[in-house]
Amino acid sequence: MVLFSGGQDSTTCLFWALKKFDKVSTIGFDYGQRHHSEIAAATKIAAFAHVSYEVHAIDTFSTISENSLTNLEIEIDEPASKDEPPNTLVEGRNLLFLTYAAIYAKKVGADNIVIGVGQTDYSGYPDCRNDFILSANTTINLALDHEFVIHTPLMWKKKARIWEMADELGIFDIVRAQTVTCYNGIPGEGCGECPSCRLRLIGLNEYLSIRSSGTTHLNQSGHGKL
Repeated sequence: MVLFSGGQDSTTCLFWALKKFDKVSTIGFDYGQRHHSEIAAATKIAAFAHVSYEVHAIDTFSTISENSLTNLEIEIDEPASKDEPPNTLVEGRNLLFLTYAAIYAKKVGADNIVIGVGQTDYSGYPDCRNDFILSANTTINLALDHEFVIHTPLMWKKKARIWEMADELGIFDIVRAQTVTCYNGIPGEGCGECPSCRLRLIGLNEYLSIRSSGTTHLNQSGHGKL
């Protein structure tokens, strides 16, 4: 069961899962996100990959959380200091998403859950950290009395390495042109200004530079090896 948003990371994870598992399903969420167009992108990519895509609504984030992703009146802004997460943080989002995904996974007989979070190149979201995933895995298993394994294939990879993964999986052009990573909902290269677009572009430029120089592989941290 892949948590699938139609963005760069989850798309890479989807095709990683297709290589690893015999049967793959995906789940997505309509939670009032500013970048709602990601659902259309996910639908198109899931159809291309020949996997099912279930979209479930969670419509309370805008009423219980102050953030710029579910409240359009709040402008996307950078944090005041490096120790603070950006105001795009939707508190507890991944915990809820994983819980929903696990409930659905148990229903359809899936024991493995894949989520595209990572703490190497990330925006400081606490629910993208490895400690959180390990804790959530234990808690969800106890709550549902089922042995799930939560996979995070991107956890220790920089964005340049994630671009390389997409290339290795044969989906570089799909990720570059069809995914929606932009917080303003613009496909492909996005707006170029929001934090998500900037992080994506830095990784892309780093990977393209290394690839054009003849480097054949990046290590986990994103540095090139000849």
